[in-house]
Amino acid sequence: MAVGKEIRTQISSIQNTQKITSAMEMVAASKMKKAQDRMRASRPYSEKILKVIGHLTHAHSEFKHPYMTTSGDLKRIGVIVISSDRGLCGGLNNNLFRSLLKDITVWQSDSIEIELCTIGKKATSFFKNTGLNIASVLTDIGDIPRFDDLLGVIKVMLDRYDAGELNQIMIAYNMFENTMTQVPTVKQIVPMEITETEGMDHYWDYIYEPDAEDALTALLIRYIEALVYQGIVENMACEQSSRMIAMKSATDNAGDMIKELGLIYNKARQAAITQEISEIVGGAAAV
Repeated sequence: MAVGKEIRTQISSIQNTQKITSAMEMVAASKMKKAQDRMRASRPYSEKILKVIGHLTHAHSEFKHPYMTTSGDLKRIGVIVISSDRGLCGGLNNNLFRSLLKDITVWQSDSIEIELCTIGKKATSFFKNTGLNIASVLTDIGDIPRFDDLLGVIKVMLDRYDAGELNQIMIAYNMFENTMTQVPTVKQIVPMEITETEGMDHYWDYIYEPDAEDALTALLIRYIEALVYQGIVENMACEQSSRMIAMKSATDNAGDMIKELGLIYNKARQAAITQEISEIVGGAAAV
């Protein structure tokens, strides 16, 4: 029964795949919890820095830092794109890339040049084929990103902004809402706009050493680095959630295929047995 043997082989292959996807689902679920904890732990740091910056800008309204003021016409935009290093996480990366490409199309229609900084192998391989200029690349950051590893790519973009080669810096990443929802997000980080003053009943000044400009510059750079780090840990939480859902779907689909193939195998086996019985009966009748 050659047909039955082929079906049994196919069922065995799908069962092996199902075991793999089930194991990957459990691993992703474990990593997702840790990624969410890192994401939540990093939020208070950037929120506190933003509050201090708000106090500084209101206390020194006459001093406008370049990172907080728009200079000239918008001619060149730098975008820090955050993606995953690995696949098998559903449409997470492609959804972000499609959202960003829509914005890039709008910018290019206004004769604005685009320069990218890619974090993650998926973003690097995708945007290499778009013809856009990639100024810096960071890959293999692992499941636990180190803050120091991000400083190089961030400095490249800030140096180009300081030199006047960029008029604006954006960040693109997947924002974590819940396990089932990941939102592609593209937002501006430089120049910053400190507009929210809720919860700040009064403003205070500081004693600066060496001066207010150097202190504010250092603080703003730390805040930008914190924003990029926050984007990475948010994207990692999204990655593990999306991978867990994708692997669960794959495991369920494999189970459905096994059931369908089992029915086909049983029907083929029953047909083969019926045919053998008919041949025996026919042979006996001929004798």
